[in-house]
Amino acid sequence: MSNATTNDVGASLYTRHSPSFSAKLFAFAPEGFKSFGEFNKQALAAGVLSVKTKELIAVAVAHITGCPYCIEAHVGKSKAEQASFEEIFESVTVAAAVKAHSAFYYATNALKAFEGSQDPDLFPLANLELAEKLEDANEDAHNSFHEFLHVSLRAGRLSEKEKLLIAVGSALVEGSAYSIEAFTRRAKEIGVTIEELAETTLVATVLKAGSAMAHRVNALQAFERE
Repeated sequence: MSNATTNDVGASLYTRHSPSFSAKLFAFAPEGFKSFGEFNKQALAAGVLSVKTKELIAVAVAHITGCPYCIEAHVGKSKAEQASFEEIFESVTVAAAVKAHSAFYYATNALKAFEGSQDPDLFPLANLELAEKLEDANEDAHNSFHEFLHVSLRAGRLSEKEKLLIAVGSALVEGSAYSIEAFTRRAKEIGVTIEELAETTLVATVLKAGSAMAHRVNALQAFERE
């Protein structure tokens, strides 16, 4: 049952709040909020990856979490790093491809369930190869998916390496073991280093946590609603 009142009619659950409203909760857990702010600063600072690359990873991950606050913030920061909208859109397309990849490969679990598999390992590495059997179910859908994946990851305004870093970051937040395995291996094959992987992991982590942090304004808004 909804607790909304007549005063809530037409109210938006996603509005741009003033800095003073956004900071209201900080006083009630100052050390925790301060620690998160420092983590956020360090994760997105220049390292082996540039700030621009990290911000493009952040934009993609924000489209995985679906946080409108994060999308707006990191698109703005990407633009400040001289990213074009074409580059931003390519990063978003990679995020979309990762979400599609996740769902597509989960279909191998569906196939095994349909066939009555009693395999105790629900995520065997072999499922990555089993996915080729999905072509038998719908060749057009199978081929269209792979074409979309190919187009999304090939070099364009962004390099293949940049796109694969974005894909790995997106996969970490999407949480698909298949996607993490596939895109990390592919990134390694084209020369992504362990240091670059580590920094990508931190960007993905801070963005996933940052989504919850950004939504504090929704929690505060709900708490204060009469």
